[in-house]
This record gives sequence, structure tokens and C-alpha cells, in this order.
Amino acid sequence: MKLENTGIEDAIVDIKPLDRLMGKHAFIRAGQWDYERVTYDYKIGSKEKNITYYIRIQGYAVEGDVDRGNAVIKLMTPLLGKHYYPHGVEYGEDENFPENLINRAADLVTKVTEEVEIYNK
Repeated sequence: MKLENTGIEDAIVDIKPLDRLMGKHAFIRAGQWDYERVTYDYKIGSKEKNITYYIRIQGYAVEGDVDRGNAVIKLMTPLLGKHYYPHGVEYGEDENFPENLINRAADLVTKVTEEVEIYNK
């Protein structure tokens, strides 16, 4: 599901401070990037059997190269997804998400957004 109107969508930030502040908030990029795109995931455990939730913030380079560390990234609308072991993560609007999880995800993204605004070009 899309987490709309968080304020983070369309922010434009240099990759180095973006990596630093996302890591500070436990959004992990790890190997989820290529030369033009980045993906940051925040993992939320669940008491449901074989279910894990993820908040995903994606972006793409409007200039520079992610691999070289000189990219300028434009962020997209965050997503809330549900991982079904072993099938993968579903982000569809047909998924059911607990209201408290949606609120928690929105709060986490809001905290990141506040710091992203410092570096927004």
C-alpha cells in the first residue's frame, strides 16, 4: 500500500547524506540498488506466522551515479508491504494491514522526512 502525503515523495537529496540519515532510522539499503535506483527497507516483525512487514522508500538518480557515490536521488512515495514466506513481499492495495501498523509506518516515515527536508535541494 502506498503511504501517501508523507512529504518525502519528490524530495531531492545527495546520496551520501541520504544513506547516512536512512541508516540512522534503520532503513537499510544493503544490496538494493543499481546505478540509477536505490531502495531502503525498514523491517517490522509480526506475531503472525511467517509474516514480516516492510516499509520501503525508493528513489532514482536525477543526476550522477549511485555506484560512484555522486548521485542526487529523487525519492518516491513510500510503500508498506507484507512478506509472505517464502513467496515474497506484496504491496497491493488488496492487502490488509492493521491500523496500528499503518500509523507506526506513517510516524517512522515522518521522522525520516523531517531530516530529509534539511538536505532537500
